[in-house]
Amino acid sequence: MENRDKVQLLRVLEPQDGQRLDNFLMRRLKGVPRSRVYWLIRRGEVRVNKKRCKPERKLVLGDEVRIPPFTGDAVQKPGKPSPGLQQLLVDQILYEDDHLLVINKPAGLSVHGGSGVRLGLIEALRQTRHEWSGLELAHRLDRDTSGCLVIAKNSIFLKQIQSDLKERNVEKTYLALVQGHWPDSVLQIEAPLLKNELSAGERIVKVARDGKPALTRFRVIQHYQTATLVEAKPATGRTHQIRVHCQYAGCPIVGDDKYGIRVTDVKLNRVKSLCLHASAIRFRAPHLSQLLEVTAPPDKMLESILRGMEKLN
Repeated sequence: MENRDKVQLLRVLEPQDGQRLDNFLMRRLKGVPRSRVYWLIRRGEVRVNKKRCKPERKLVLGDEVRIPPFTGDAVQKPGKPSPGLQQLLVDQILYEDDHLLVINKPAGLSVHGGSGVRLGLIEALRQTRHEWSGLELAHRLDRDTSGCLVIAKNSIFLKQIQSDLKERNVEKTYLALVQGHWPDSVLQIEAPLLKNELSAGERIVKVARDGKPALTRFRVIQHYQTATLVEAKPATGRTHQIRVHCQYAGCPIVGDDKYGIRVTDVKLNRVKSLCLHASAIRFRAPHLSQLLEVTAPPDKMLESILRGMEKLN
């Protein structure tokens, strides 16, 4: 296996201008678990222009990135996508042009490899078609969340949409089936969120006074006997934001094993998949004359659960 026992000093070139540090490292340390990459950043072993930095740091043309030595035992060889998975992903493409594609991400599939996952969606896509080998994630979705995911084909579009995401100029819409009766009068939850990382690398988020500001707007779509289907639009982009805000409102998302609670409804307790779906995304694409809006139909699992629910008038 590969053994890189020397420090690497890499210069940021034009294609990487504006790229996040963590994404820059993942492309150059292929096979190294993502958790290991973040561990190296936290320890200060990765430096930009000889200074400590955070994973979300946006690199600038000419920056010098220090990558510490690592040995083959830290490398996790990427998996190979099966023909079935490749065809599934191709079938889930909602929109594609020369600059980007939008895919309806299946629930249960990680967007990238690492932390014990040998093959994520982005690695599988890069191996599906030769012209997709340089694809980059524009943003992320939780492993158990399905729906609209934007993939960049070039650095120009990637830089632009990540800037728009930071400036909150990208509109995301989600569908969530939550436990209990969500009051029609509750149109938004504004509660600061604090992210903690447990010893095993698992992330847990909670509402805390010293957390980062977070705002989610909600709209009731349908009341059921023991649950409610709501539309959620996050105005900020915090980790697990919709899931934690639903929990904070007393109506956690059905099937959420991290932030959910057991209820008396046996059917709901049997649901093992997270009932959260990124149903639409609307953003600016410089090569188009108007905003691009893409919608994604719910997956079969969520549709089946909704069909089995008893509606309230």
